[in-house]
Amino acid sequence: MGKKISRILYGGDYNPNQWPREIWKEDMQIFRDAHINSATINVFSWAKLQPSEETYDFSELDEIVDMLSKEDYDIVLATSTGAVPAWMAKKYPEVERTDYEGRHHKFGQRHNACPNSPVFQKYSAALAAKLAERYGSNPHVKCWHVNNEYGGTCYCENCEKAFRVWVRKKYGTLDAVNKAWNMEFWGHTLYDWDEIVAPNALSEGIGTEKTAFAGISIDYKRFNSDSILENYKLERDAIRRFDSEAVITTNLMGSYKELDYFKWAKEMDVISWDNYPAYDTQPGYTAMQHDLMRGLKDAPFMLMEQTPSQQNWQPYNSLKRPGQMRAQSLQTIAHGADTIQFFQLRRSVGACEKFHGAVISHAGTENTRVFREVQQLGGELEKLGDVILGSRSSAEVGVVFDWDNYWALEYTSGPTVDLMYVKQIYAYYQYFYQHNIPVNMIPFDADFSKYKLIVAPVLYMVKEGMKEALEKFVQDGGVLVLTYMSGIADQSDNVYLGGYPGPFREMAGVWVEEIDALSPEQTNRVRFADGSTGSCSLVCDLMHLEGAKSLGEYAEDFYAGMPAVTENCYGNGKVYYIGTLLEESARGKLFSYICGNAQIKGLAETAPGLEITCRETETHKIYFALNFGDEECRLPEMFRGQKDLLTGSVLAEDTVLKKFDVCIVQVEK
Repeated sequence: MGKKISRILYGGDYNPNQWPREIWKEDMQIFRDAHINSATINVFSWAKLQPSEETYDFSELDEIVDMLSKEDYDIVLATSTGAVPAWMAKKYPEVERTDYEGRHHKFGQRHNACPNSPVFQKYSAALAAKLAERYGSNPHVKCWHVNNEYGGTCYCENCEKAFRVWVRKKYGTLDAVNKAWNMEFWGHTLYDWDEIVAPNALSEGIGTEKTAFAGISIDYKRFNSDSILENYKLERDAIRRFDSEAVITTNLMGSYKELDYFKWAKEMDVISWDNYPAYDTQPGYTAMQHDLMRGLKDAPFMLMEQTPSQQNWQPYNSLKRPGQMRAQSLQTIAHGADTIQFFQLRRSVGACEKFHGAVISHAGTENTRVFREVQQLGGELEKLGDVILGSRSSAEVGVVFDWDNYWALEYTSGPTVDLMYVKQIYAYYQYFYQHNIPVNMIPFDADFSKYKLIVAPVLYMVKEGMKEALEKFVQDGGVLVLTYMSGIADQSDNVYLGGYPGPFREMAGVWVEEIDALSPEQTNRVRFADGSTGSCSLVCDLMHLEGAKSLGEYAEDFYAGMPAVTENCYGNGKVYYIGTLLEESARGKLFSYICGNAQIKGLAETAPGLEITCRETETHKIYFALNFGDEECRLPEMFRGQKDLLTGSVLAEDTVLKKFDVCIVQVEK
């Protein structure tokens, strides 16, 4: 491939069009001093590139591309379609979105185009084609960045009509639609296709997070994700007509709710994403997001955006502490990234992102703490490129993440408003992170045979094929963990009759008769077989054993003595069912037992806060040690006597890492 990316891309969003040309030359010198080797350009330039319906003007972009090419930058070239130009909204007002409240928007902000607007589809694809025709042969254009942070939902008449087509294609008949959406409830039976309306505040919506009919609302989520994906594919295909070599991507947003990223991943050459942890985001939560992005294609990904210092749009935009940006960046590499890129390279002079951090601050000087940290990291990444590129991550543990379940669980009315999908996934991911056990975040239709242990928290919606695949995994010797709120409903959110956990009942060896919801101030306790107890909260499944054995029973309330945690042998494997949200220490004790049975071990035993991660090539393992704790930590044995790839020094037995310190070693297999 003539455009192979052969180094760790280090750069980010660069908007020279916002600055006078005398600044451009200054930027090039400053970026060179910081070891920056790439730039993401043209992200929001549609209005300048196409000042009217009939006119295109690429003169300024020609200068920018020429300047970066002469400086030997790898260019990430965006298509600019994340915000429509004013002339388009003025001449074609239907291109703007209609929101959940039913209000049709005027020109303004971004993500402002209806995904089913023929006008938007026509002009966005045309612009992508013209850009690719003009710049696709440039060897420095290594990556195409389509649109920007796709998201949002439109409820306009265009979308409503397109939704009817989508529904008809999926279900075939109105009888099937009525059955899937349970339209007998409240007498909502449909007799004509044009009786289907978008489920917003004017129809079935109960606030943005709840709905009277989950079937239609979940399908609208699927439809909206598919609609926006079609926008991406239109631009991607337009680019491909002129550039067959550069990778094409769009920047995702971790566990962003509105788009089914596993479905999107199948259409993307490489995953890229924007990482913006808050001041109080736990390092383990960020690690989970990285693992999810890597898991979308089970391959290395691009970090498209992070801030070198602070955000501007969160409630509390704390500075990153000295060393924190470097540690977070190297954590990103450790979990599978092959790039580190910032938003932004130079701080904007106005509008809502003027206080968003940048490599070059408003002071316009290299003499800043942030610049020195960016410079240090850039030098280190230059050393790591030959070691990191081509390496992969592997794991024996898979954690199921599924957007249909995300939507369905949070739409369901009951048993508690506190059942939040990503929070529940993280509750179980935490154990593995804390014990340095590698994890792959996997879709519902993954190849389960690659894993010893699969954890499927709150697997509320059981879609076609899921039951059979998990049963085969367990029968073949795998270990499966299920939790409360699993096996409840089908793909249309209709309950499986015959007792929870529905399709998993036989495999789990339990029957859940009732589900008690605990308010935030309420708890119960679970007494384990060894006599120890642990607090539990959120929900309590009232279970009966049907072949499983109890590992712990409720200690309080009228269901004291009923099983809360069970173990069942099924084929050559085992199924664990956790009927309540155990406190962290009790959850940890249970998972230590489960991992022992599954023969799962961590990379190293460490003090709290010290993260050990591994990437592999055919011949070597690359171990990362990152201290996110407040206390100094001694390195585990595997690091001792090895050369730290960052400093070149040999790590001694008494080497310790202070907060935000990192070391990386390469060990032959």
